[in-house]
Amino acid sequence: MTFEGKQQQRTARSLAALVMTRSLAALVMTSSLIVQTSFLGDMVLTTPLIAYLAERGPVDVVSTPAASALLANHPAVRERIVYDKRRSDAGIGGFLRMAARLRAKQYDAAYLAQGSARSGALVLAARISERVGFATSAGRAFYTARIAPIDDMHHAARLLSLGTRAPLQPQSREVLRPRLYPGAAERHAVDALLGPALNDRLFALAPGSVWATKRWPHFPALARALGSEGRVVVVGADGDREIAAEILAAAPSAIDATGKLSLLASAELIGRSAVLVTNDSSPLHLASAMNTPTVAVFGPTVPEFGFGPLAERAAVAGLDGLACRPCDRHGPQRCPLGHWRCMREISADIVGTLVRDVLTSSEP
Repeated sequence: MTFEGKQQQRTARSLAALVMTRSLAALVMTSSLIVQTSFLGDMVLTTPLIAYLAERGPVDVVSTPAASALLANHPAVRERIVYDKRRSDAGIGGFLRMAARLRAKQYDAAYLAQGSARSGALVLAARISERVGFATSAGRAFYTARIAPIDDMHHAARLLSLGTRAPLQPQSREVLRPRLYPGAAERHAVDALLGPALNDRLFALAPGSVWATKRWPHFPALARALGSEGRVVVVGADGDREIAAEILAAAPSAIDATGKLSLLASAELIGRSAVLVTNDSSPLHLASAMNTPTVAVFGPTVPEFGFGPLAERAAVAGLDGLACRPCDRHGPQRCPLGHWRCMREISADIVGTLVRDVLTSSEP
């Protein structure tokens, strides 16, 4: 049997098992706790797991203060439990208070989407009898079920496998696509930001990243090229205002939304956009959740790590054939070789062509 045939057979078995698991789960109602205190994008990619577990009973989610806001209005989440482990819940006192709070809920099972030893110890201290996590996690000694993650799976699929208790690999983007639910407050905030541009065709640009080498340097040139075709809007956090200023200098009619919207309102803005151009960072996953056509620029990292776009229409820009790429799972703060070719040599023309291709492919 060919490799492709084996892959198709594996996919068919995985999807059949997923359907069977869901059918069996529907017969037994259980209460679930998900612990996800990692990056914002990881929380977005946890929403398919949340929706899956909600089919069998109530789901509560332990998260950071920032990530908790992403789950507002989510119909599959019963309660958002904020674990502010750096401030109000810091230290052993905060740990014990949180463990007591979770213990009182008497959950049937806990799912460790974030695999630190502290998270594992927390659900053990909460006396949750079933504790499911990845076999490679730092907290695996605290788990009663250990799932082996598959490297070439999308991370949304890896997280979903915690719920199915098997390393499944469903290929349908619709199965894996995350979901977010901006509400009236977010819609009003975006309306106010856009003002007279409310009905313009929007090109959203997300130039920021926590990791310096993942910040594509040619956003201003791209904004200049796209400015004649619609309204450029720059999304991001306060820390992205410097690059936003450079983009506005190149495209004076652009709208700067950096630091002006909540995460969920940023998802609403991205959802209204014709396309999002982004680095390998959290706005990419916001676009997947809103099913916004996406062009993602990958430099030191690659989509094969499991964090590529899941929107129905998407394209990836990357410098294939570069021997030093990928160089890091996240993206170092400086290029180890000093040349940063993986980003510098992806031109605005290349990305602009992908933008137009994605827009054309999304038309009926």
